[in-house]
Amino acid sequence: MDLVPALEEPLEQPLKSVLGPATAKVMAEHLGLHTVGDLLHHYPRRYEERGQLTHLADIPMDEHVTVVAQVADARLHSFASAKAPRGKGQRLEVTITDGSGRLQLVFFGSGVHKPHKDLLPGTRAMFAGKVSVFNRRLQLAHPAYELLRADTEESVETWAGALIPLYPATAKLESWKIGKAIQTVLPHAQEAIDPLPDSLREGRNLVPLPEALLKIHRPHTKADIADARARLKWDEAFVLQVALARRRHADAQLPAVPRVPAADGLLTAFDARLPFTLTEGQRKVSGEIFDDLATDHPMHRLLQGEVGSGKTLVALRAMLAVVDAGGQAALLAPTEVLAQQHHRSVVEMMGELAEGGMLGGSERATKVVVLTGSMGTAARRQALLDLVTGEAGIVIGTHALIEDKVKFHDLGLVVVDEQHRFGVEQRDALRSKGKQPPHLLVMTATPIPRTVAMTVFGDLETSVLDQLPAGRSPIASHVVPAADKPHFLARAWERVREEVDNGHQAYVVCPRIGDEEDKKGGRAGKKSPEDEAEKRPPLAVLDIAGHLAQGPLRGLGVEVLHGRMPPDDKDAVMRRFAAGDTDVLVATTVIEVGVNVPNATAMVIMDADRFGVSQLHQLRGRVGRGSAAGLCLLVSEMPEASAARQRLDAVASTLDGFELSRIDLEQRREGDVLGQAQSGARSSLRVLAVIEDEEVIAQAREEAARLVAADPELTSLPGLRTALDALLDEEREQYLEKG
Repeated sequence: MDLVPALEEPLEQPLKSVLGPATAKVMAEHLGLHTVGDLLHHYPRRYEERGQLTHLADIPMDEHVTVVAQVADARLHSFASAKAPRGKGQRLEVTITDGSGRLQLVFFGSGVHKPHKDLLPGTRAMFAGKVSVFNRRLQLAHPAYELLRADTEESVETWAGALIPLYPATAKLESWKIGKAIQTVLPHAQEAIDPLPDSLREGRNLVPLPEALLKIHRPHTKADIADARARLKWDEAFVLQVALARRRHADAQLPAVPRVPAADGLLTAFDARLPFTLTEGQRKVSGEIFDDLATDHPMHRLLQGEVGSGKTLVALRAMLAVVDAGGQAALLAPTEVLAQQHHRSVVEMMGELAEGGMLGGSERATKVVVLTGSMGTAARRQALLDLVTGEAGIVIGTHALIEDKVKFHDLGLVVVDEQHRFGVEQRDALRSKGKQPPHLLVMTATPIPRTVAMTVFGDLETSVLDQLPAGRSPIASHVVPAADKPHFLARAWERVREEVDNGHQAYVVCPRIGDEEDKKGGRAGKKSPEDEAEKRPPLAVLDIAGHLAQGPLRGLGVEVLHGRMPPDDKDAVMRRFAAGDTDVLVATTVIEVGVNVPNATAMVIMDADRFGVSQLHQLRGRVGRGSAAGLCLLVSEMPEASAARQRLDAVASTLDGFELSRIDLEQRREGDVLGQAQSGARSSLRVLAVIEDEEVIAQAREEAARLVAADPELTSLPGLRTALDALLDEEREQYLEKG
């Protein structure tokens, strides 16, 4: 929201720098701050009161922290070392306290003289450094510090009550240096042009933007901070929602062919052969989709729901409706395993209705083809021919579908499965294959909190399936602490045997494949904190499968499945498992979505702490898909008090995917939500928290829709247009445009 030339002024210029060139360089490289406006929008993470000391008890390991504390004790020690063999080495140990805990600071060598003079007992200061452990005690080695002295003009009360802003900082630039730089540019805040319409700002009692910037960086009271944050949250929510509302408005102007199913056609025939009735939720969501398909502008709808809620069936009915109306439908899947699995289950559900042009096929039938990158030439040529002639009403494929040589007769609907796995350009390329823009249905198997859906998928209308089909069984989930209680792991393998003895099957999931290529990659790659803590690589499919087949599961049919197997081998393994010929499938996360084997009732996830919350919920959804109860065992060696174990306990405690998605989001950095992995852009969310600020986001969406309906070009609001330009750099513009 860098709205005027003064705010767009670069922090570093060839002739005249706003800040020192070294400071400006660090800000650009490490904090992504390039202009005066960027710096003004670099808000404090929190505030300290001079008279109130920090909770040292809460400081995290291995992080760069800033603390405000008082010196309790300072001692200078002499020692002998290689550099100072005569015992002339010096080490200063300073203990600081905040009443709740103590922390040791250490300074060595010539670096001891200044702190020895400055850091006398009773002195208050800000300290910044990376927290490490020495002799089982937390310490900061050679921290930077800034003494907090009462100015002569200030009374002691004013000084003690002043609020010190602590900024997101880096090892190369401490919080107080950022604060001083911001004080230098703060006068420019007066020149910020307000992006919010006056009526909205006044109606919601929000302070003007210049005042908000002053109050967030130089608050006199906590009420100042609250005023500033309330205002700046609205800026972020509103500008983003206006961008999305304009996207929806533009989509509504595009032409599309209405697709209305025939009264007694393919869809009716399909519904008649279903061996069960649709849930109320499936009927309601299908109604929303059919209403969209009947309009003369493209549907843009997000279909999300619980694991196992029957999203694929809803999507298939939409595809059949389009085929009924003379068009074609394409389902884009993220992996070959999933494309093959979808193809098998669609053909199975449709029966003779999937045998168009074949002997024994119904007269209302169509052809269902699969298209993947590894198909043989003859099969591929036939599939391409079926698409261009219109013989195939439904095609299911991977990214191979978006290649230039793939041509459709009349593409009417694109269904994207697992939306987050596809790049923006890939989805856009498939949508461009229609004579007119096709309708778009995005399915996500990971439940998303409502506010995230409004923020990330705000240009899509949302349908939610939160009702499981009748006959689905509950899944019992338990954490297996393998290091603390090894006999629990032995019992887990006994439980797998019991399930197999009862005629069922089981999955064992590992984070790694374990072949040579994988090992090389593992050694070269950067180790996660868990790897460092455990001093071992994650467990691997090939190692575990061998161990189980010769040990705890000896005598059972054990097979492996992973992403680097040849496609025909993967397909053969899945077919054998689906047919019940294999007792236990040891796999990577290739089975995470879409794999449907109702007879599989047990899942053991090895090194479960290496997976995210949503991924564990996805994996668990592969069991309990039939009438027998499901069992999911989360095996981990992480200690009971660790954050990783708390995450696993959360997964074990609930089957509610929407609740887990909230937990998942709260544990990740705020700002991941804008999908910058896809957009490549820095997150624009600085004070808005998508989980906590649900009300602000919902209200901003309503206000944005109202504003854009009245003035789509924002002709009367130049400040808002400029703010949009600042938010929507080219990459994010494309991300929103094609999402």
